[in-house]
Amino acid sequence: MDRSSAGISDKYARSDNDYNQPNDHADSSKRGRYGHCSVRQWHNPPRTNPGRNEFYRSSDACPSQHLQYRSVNPAQDFNALIKPEIMDDLVNKSYHFGHRYDGRNHGQYAISIKKYTLAAERPLNRTEQSQLIHLLQNFTATPSWNWRSLTATLHSLTSAGVFTPHNPMDQSVKLTQAALLSTLLDAIIFNCNQKPQAMDIEARAIANLLWAMAKLVDNGLERTPELKEAVAALLPQVSAHKDQFIPQNITNLLWVMAKLVDNWREWTPALNEAIAALLPRVNAQKDQFNAQSITNLLWAMAKLVDNGKERTPELNEAVAALLPLVNEQQAHFKPQGIANLLWAMTKLVDNGQEWTPALNEAVAALLPHVNAHKANFKPQGIANLLW
Repeated sequence: MDRSSAGISDKYARSDNDYNQPNDHADSSKRGRYGHCSVRQWHNPPRTNPGRNEFYRSSDACPSQHLQYRSVNPAQDFNALIKPEIMDDLVNKSYHFGHRYDGRNHGQYAISIKKYTLAAERPLNRTEQSQLIHLLQNFTATPSWNWRSLTATLHSLTSAGVFTPHNPMDQSVKLTQAALLSTLLDAIIFNCNQKPQAMDIEARAIANLLWAMAKLVDNGLERTPELKEAVAALLPQVSAHKDQFIPQNITNLLWVMAKLVDNWREWTPALNEAIAALLPRVNAQKDQFNAQSITNLLWAMAKLVDNGKERTPELNEAVAALLPLVNEQQAHFKPQGIANLLWAMTKLVDNGQEWTPALNEAVAALLPHVNAHKANFKPQGIANLLW
């Protein structure tokens, strides 16, 4: 039934915009792979380290970097994003700093694209996407990019709709999309394969990168071997960093697991281990989840169970921890949240959830809000509620 009505808002999972950090990745590159596309591929010679305290100066900020969230002239703002000199500047910086370039300027430019779409309150339309994609033909990630730049770039471009498939779509746009995504995924896979002490990845980066990949799949991107490899490379990091995830990360990651299973219909050991690592964190941090998080968490658990996830004690405890919060936060749920929550509870019961007092109270708390918000439900929400 509910395949797409529950989802974390693109505004919910934010990338880190701070690029003030030393670059500690180095390597070399040359041309290579992405299915039938000709893009970048890397060898893995011994890594060199220019020094963990070495900085380079970035004197020229991208012209579009300072776009405001509230746009006065959207057309003018978008035109500022697609000036050829922006890409010339990025290419020159990457060439000038070579293996010392950590990708920060590319990441800042990607963030400016996301800011434009946040101001417009919509992703890029097909025309904007096509214009931007033609500019991004030389937008290339390399192995020297640090996690912050990779995360900001993939997360921001995904949030902005740069990779969203449109129908119809020009073949050159599709090829450039694939090539751009390939360089990012290759860099992520390359960095994941480094020794743990050289990896230096943050918990937020893990959450945001996996969120972006799940969003790509949910938006209809083809399930490529490279995308699967990138997901598989990141999943073990969830267990490794489980104690570092804040409530927002936990919410995003469980949403990711639910979306991946729902779209790929595949349970891997790494996926099961990641879910097992996250579920106890729900109970441990239950007092810190807001209404949006409670909605997405219960939706994710219902979706996981509906796709075959075993009802483990950890899952039952996580559900039990969240149900009382529905009553406590009832005044803060939006119409979509109300519809998703009632759908989730029904699915949980449909898959063996007992009718506990907490479940009864949660349902009883939400039902009056259906009437109160009746004029604000979208067709999908109405369908889910009637179901």
